[in-house]
Amino acid sequence: MFDSPALYPRPLATVVGEALADTPVVCLTGPRQSGKTTLVRAMMPGRPYFSLDHPPYLAAAKGDPAGFVAALPGEVTIDEIQRAPELLPVIKLSVDQDRRPGRFVLTGSANLLLLPAVTESLAGRMEIARLMPLSESEKERRPGRFLADLLRGDIAPELHAGTQAPDPADLGRRLVSGGYPEPFGRHPVRARQWYRQYVRSIVDRDVLDVGRVRDADGVARLLQLLAARNGELLNTAGLSRELGLHRSTVREYVAVLERLFLVRRLAPWHRNVGKRLVKTPKMHLVDSGLAATMAGLSPGDWITKRARMGHLLESFIVHQFVTQAGWTDPDLRFWHFRDKDGQEVDLVMTLGASTWGIEVKATSTPARSAGRGMMRLAALCGDDFEGGMVLYNGRDTLPMEDQRMLAVPLREIWRR
Repeated sequence: MFDSPALYPRPLATVVGEALADTPVVCLTGPRQSGKTTLVRAMMPGRPYFSLDHPPYLAAAKGDPAGFVAALPGEVTIDEIQRAPELLPVIKLSVDQDRRPGRFVLTGSANLLLLPAVTESLAGRMEIARLMPLSESEKERRPGRFLADLLRGDIAPELHAGTQAPDPADLGRRLVSGGYPEPFGRHPVRARQWYRQYVRSIVDRDVLDVGRVRDADGVARLLQLLAARNGELLNTAGLSRELGLHRSTVREYVAVLERLFLVRRLAPWHRNVGKRLVKTPKMHLVDSGLAATMAGLSPGDWITKRARMGHLLESFIVHQFVTQAGWTDPDLRFWHFRDKDGQEVDLVMTLGASTWGIEVKATSTPARSAGRGMMRLAALCGDDFEGGMVLYNGRDTLPMEDQRMLAVPLREIWRR
C-alpha cells in the first residue's frame, strides 16, 4: 500500500501494483480530483508522464494517434485518456506486438467501457482499477477491512461499556465533507466553493468528450435535480418535465453523468436476474460532499431536514462499501431491493449467488428486528442469504431477533 505523510494511504495501490506485474495495460479510472494522478506518480516517480489535458499532447494524440504512440517511451503513463480515445486501438496493436507487463498506465476521468467512441476492446490486455474519492477509512488512515471482515463472517456481537457514544454532529460533518481530497479540511464555505467550481469545470471540459451532448448546461441542471432527489428512485418522466427535455435526452444525460463518475445507478435486485433490468434503479451521487453542496445541505440539517439527510447517509454508506470493494473483491455487485408492497433494503450485496442485506439507520438505538424489507429479502434468497446488517449511529454490535443479522455501529466501517 502506498503511504506518505503528505498523502492519504490508498489501499487500491496494492491492486494497481499487482496488475502492473502481469498486465500490459493498467487503467486507473475514477472521478476527476479523486487522486489518480497523485497515486500513479507517487508509485512510479521516474516513469515518463504525459497528460492529455496539455493542449499540445492532446492535439498530437488526436491528429496522429499512431505517430504519438510510436514516439512514446517503452513504459509510460498517459493521463486523462478519455480525451483521446483514438489512442486505444493503437495501444492495442502495440501491446499485441509487445506483451511485456506494465507498458502502459492509463488514467481516465470517465468510464472507458461506456464511452461511445471506443470501438476497439482491450480485453485480455488491460486491467481496470477504479479510484473513488476517499473513503472514511482512508481519511482515518485505517486499513479499510470492514467489508473483508463482513465477507468472512468475522463481525460478531461486541459491547463497549464505558465508551463514549458517537456524536451525531460528527456524522453530519462526515456526510457534508465528502471524500474528495482537495476540499477536505477546508473551511465549509471554501469547500462548497470548491465543489461548485468542480462541477463547472467538468461541464466546461469533460461533458463533450464522453457523450453526444448539445447542451452541456442541461447536464449540469440534471445533476442539480438528481442531487435534490439523491437516494431516490430514478423518475425519468418527472425529470423530463422539470428540465423541458425529451425522455431520451434525459436518459443520455444520466449516462453521461455515470461515465464521469458523478452519479451511481443502483440496479434493483430480483431473484430472477432478467427482471432486474425492468425495475426502477436508485440514483446516488457518488460523493456525499458534492451532493450536500448541490442540495444546499449543511451538518446542522441533521435534525431539521431528517429525511434528506437520511438519503445522504444512504449514499454515503453505499460509497464506503463500493470503495472498499475495489481493494477487497472486484467481483462484488451492489443493488437495492424494493418489492411491490414498498418494502425496501437500502443496499444489497452479491458475490455469485451469495447475498447480504444492509440497512442504514440514523438512530442511535437500533430496533430488535431488522424490518420487513430485510426479512422479505432473506426469504427470497433462501439458503443464499449470508446475513443482514443494520448500521446505526451507536457504539455496540448487537444481535437481532434473527440470528443471521446484527446491528452494527456505523463507525465500525472506518475503524477497522
